[in-house]
Amino acid sequence: MKLNVYMNEIMKQVTVPSDMLRDAETIYTKIDKDLDKGWQMSREWVDSLDTVQRCKVIADRLLTAIENSNEPSTMLMAGYIMSRMPHIKTVHIATDGDINQTQFID
Repeated sequence: MKLNVYMNEIMKQVTVPSDMLRDAETIYTKIDKDLDKGWQMSREWVDSLDTVQRCKVIADRLLTAIENSNEPSTMLMAGYIMSRMPHIKTVHIATDGDINQTQFID
C-alpha cells in the first residue's frame, strides 16, 4: 500500500507492506489508547479525538520521522493512517505548526 505525503513542495511516497499493517495493529491500538487521553491540537486541547484528528496527530509524527530519515517510524506512522482511514491516498502535512491544517485526500 502506498501513501503520498506532501510537505510543502516536497512529495514522498511511502510504501507499507500489507503484512506490516496487520502485524503493527497491536502498536496502533496502543497509540489509540494514548490518544484516548486527549491531545494538544495546536492551541486547543481536544479531550476526545475523532479519527481524522487522530490521523492529523500521527501525520505530525510522520513528518518528524521523514525529517529524521527514520524509515521504520515513517512506515509505521503512514501505516497507522492507512489502517484508520483506508480510503486515503494522499496527505498534505502542515509544516507551519498548525496541525489542524493537515489535509487528507481520497
